[in-house]
Amino acid sequence: MRDIQDYNLKKHNTFGIEAKCSRFLEYESVDEALAVAKILREAATPFIIIGGGSNLLLTKDYEGIVVRSDILGYYFEESGDRRQETGDSMVCGSGEVFDEIVEASLKAGLYGLENLSLIPGDVGASAVQNIGAYGVEAKDFIEIIEAVEIATGRVVGIPAEDCQYAYRQSRFKQDWKNKYLITHVTYRLATEFKPHLDYGNIRMELEQKGITEPTALQLRETIIEIRNAKLPDPKVMGNAGSFFMNPIVSRQTYEQLAKQYERMPHYEVDEHHIKIPAGWMIDQCGWKGKHLGRAGVHDKQALVLVNLGEATGAEIVTLCEAIQADVKAKFGIDIHPEVNIV
Repeated sequence: MRDIQDYNLKKHNTFGIEAKCSRFLEYESVDEALAVAKILREAATPFIIIGGGSNLLLTKDYEGIVVRSDILGYYFEESGDRRQETGDSMVCGSGEVFDEIVEASLKAGLYGLENLSLIPGDVGASAVQNIGAYGVEAKDFIEIIEAVEIATGRVVGIPAEDCQYAYRQSRFKQDWKNKYLITHVTYRLATEFKPHLDYGNIRMELEQKGITEPTALQLRETIIEIRNAKLPDPKVMGNAGSFFMNPIVSRQTYEQLAKQYERMPHYEVDEHHIKIPAGWMIDQCGWKGKHLGRAGVHDKQALVLVNLGEATGAEIVTLCEAIQADVKAKFGIDIHPEVNIV
């Protein structure tokens, strides 16, 4: 277990923000997670739990404890009849890089996660955030979350159906916030590949390659190419990927806006709700490629806020608030950060 005082968090946030925490704890096993839980119970100090830092914006030094999992490894087990669908389960350490798990699952002949290729972050965060992309969400595959309950020190298994998963939401972000140290996540995957192609520009990109019936690997490679084309590398330009969640509005609200904006992109959620891309609205407000000081909006994807060089977290927040105000004024819609602001 790593236990470090006055720790610099710059390498633990993809925005590349300079900020320190009073104490940093990192656990590499269930036993170490139990030890960390004991420390947190006994310390009269606030704490936060982080993953790979790809969904984190630090606005100042954190006067408390920062906790992170470094539990690595994965193994496979048969799902049996725990679910009606056939498939195998992949049990993954919460500190594993999520995209490496996607790659490993395909090599093992297990399918479902390919549309989530290249999403940054760790396995544990996938269960907290319910990460998603191109019509697929983590909740579609999460079977059970193993964790240490901080208050009691119990090792528990939490079924996915208890997590109240929704668009970029779970109980881990709401009433369970800071209640568990996640140690493992089990994904239930399919042994038969059934591609999801009808979201965004996946099918168009495949057709340009002359591919109409892609393999899982071809689909993964195409999604990686799409993401690389529109998202900046955080090692070159600090960012946290999509900064805002796409708002879900009533069908009535959408229909009123569609009369004004005939080409407004949208996605059906259900009979009564429509999802409108926040990036499109930000672009319509003229923010793409613009900046406020050292904080800017990426010139290829307006949903991404970037650190143009030595920006502070406060500068990113100022830019965020300016964008929110303009979107509200133009469309009457509130957009909210997907990123955890500390």
